[in-house]
Order: sequence, then structure tokens, then C-alpha cells
Amino acid sequence: MTRSYVHGYDPRENLRLQDQAATLVDLLHADTAYPAGSRVLEAGCGVGAQTVILAAHSPGADIVSIDVSESSVAQARQAVAAAGFANVTLQPADIFHLPFAPASFDHVFLCFVLEHLAQPIAALKKLVSVLKPGGTLTAIEGDHGSTFFHPDSEAAHRAIRCQVELQARAGGNALIGRQLFPLLQAAGLDDVRVSPRMVYVDASRPGLVDGFTKKTFTAMIEGIRQPALAAGLATAADFDQGVADLYRAAEADGVFCYTFFKATALKRA
Repeated sequence: MTRSYVHGYDPRENLRLQDQAATLVDLLHADTAYPAGSRVLEAGCGVGAQTVILAAHSPGADIVSIDVSESSVAQARQAVAAAGFANVTLQPADIFHLPFAPASFDHVFLCFVLEHLAQPIAALKKLVSVLKPGGTLTAIEGDHGSTFFHPDSEAAHRAIRCQVELQARAGGNALIGRQLFPLLQAAGLDDVRVSPRMVYVDASRPGLVDGFTKKTFTAMIEGIRQPALAAGLATAADFDQGVADLYRAAEADGVFCYTFFKATALKRA
């Protein structure tokens, strides 16, 4: 699979993914549930941050979760076992070389996966091929271009653009959320519906200040400091100022906003 995970696979990034999932569970997943007896493919499960949420919301569904990274699958197994779920099967697999028969799943789910793929439409078509007629596909992606905050800071915007550029150079797209509608249509799906999910954070929402502004978004930008500097995308002083200004938005008078996009679609035939 043509995929380069620009954030890396170190323990700090795994913790950030867990924080992100826990913080956004209601916003992104409150309306995701699959019927008992249905077979669900989770594509790109990573370390299992979304997997445990899927399993909790659909306890009667048979969930098969895959990822191209064997180490991530091993960590996902640990997360599922620790949570006590028995309705999830995990295995290493490549989206572009799926080890499943055509039309063998009732539903497909993927979250924060397409942004890392150089060929998102081709990936979606592969996933559609294992979806039964009448089945659904759900995709969730972010869009770094939707970020705004107070106090505003050009240095912070430049640090964010470093992340966008690094992901583009790795073959991904950190602005893909806005493209979900045409992407799912191009993959041959019908009844595409896209729902924007805005995270709005101010001091009256301390859980989001800590869980999202600090531990999810700013931690993500902070985590690409070394590759951004190595690529010559920023000076150390300017990048560090940008990160400091993002943390500034988490203070008592700060505000932070970001929009995710959740799309659902139907396979008619």
C-alpha cells in the first residue's frame, strides 16, 4: 500500500492517537453503530484507538480490523484485549491487496486513513469491492486548512503549513476532509452524505483544552519539528514560536477551532 505515516510510530504518537480518540468519541462516533450479526471491515486500524470505540458501539457486530503495519496491529490487539472485547479480529493487511472475497462485508469503516494515501480513490475502490450490494462505507478525515484560533499567529499558521507540506511530500493530503464528497462519488458509491464536525474549544471546556488543543492538535504539530527543520521548511526559532502560539490558544482567553468531516455512502450494486 502506498502509505507514509508522516507522524511516525513512536510511543508519544501512539499516546496522542489514544488521546485524540477519547476526546472526540462523541463528536465523531456517536452516530456510528452497526447491527448485530453484520460483518464490518475497519481499514487502517492503526494502534486500535478507533477499534475499541467501534467494538463498544456495535457489540453484536463481527468487526475485522486491518492495518499495513504489523507492529500497529500488535498494539491494537493489546488495546482490544485490555478493553475486553471479543467481537474484533485483527490482522495485518494492505488495503490495495485485500485478503477477502468480493462482497464479503456489510459495512466498511475508515478513520484518518485516506489522508495518508497517495491514491485515495484507488483505495476506496478496493474497499468497495469487498462491500456487499446495499452495504455502507463510512469515512472520517480532518482538514488542517480548517484550523483557526485566538490569539491569531502567523508563526502558528506557518508551523501548521509545515505539517501540510510534509504530508504532501510523503504522498498524503492533510486537507483531504473537504474532498470526501467527490472522492466517494469517484469510487462509485451512491447517496454520499458529508457532515462537518467542528471542534470548538475555549476555557469553558477544559477537557477539550487539554485533550484536543494541547494533546491532539498542538502535540501533532510539535511532533513534526525535526523533519520540518531537516526539510528546511522553517527555522527552529520560527517553528518553536508557532508551537508556543498554539499552546497560547489553550490559555484562559484562548479559542481553538478545527473541523473534521464524516462521510457515509451506499453501494447499490
